[in-house]
Amino acid sequence: MTWFRLISIAEGISLITLLFVAMPLRTLADMPMAVTWVGWIHGILFLNYAAASLIASHLRGWSIPKWLLVLGMGVVPFGFIYVDRMVRRETSSKEMAH
Repeated sequence: MTWFRLISIAEGISLITLLFVAMPLRTLADMPMAVTWVGWIHGILFLNYAAASLIASHLRGWSIPKWLLVLGMGVVPFGFIYVDRMVRRETSSKEMAH
């Protein structure tokens, strides 16, 4: 599940960058292109995250509510940390079972 964790972390960092770097630059430094570029990158990463979360939910046998929670964490700042911990815990549990 390393691939999903990496996509989740990249998407989470892009959201934090958008909210806490690009948006203040737009307002405080009159740099609207910061939001344009970072927003574009974040949008692509979020679409990848959404698709990856659907694939991961299928591979892991997640319920629809659990998948929706994981998907929703993609729009919560620092939500990727929760997702990363959850996936790591599941991976550890499955490895111990084998």
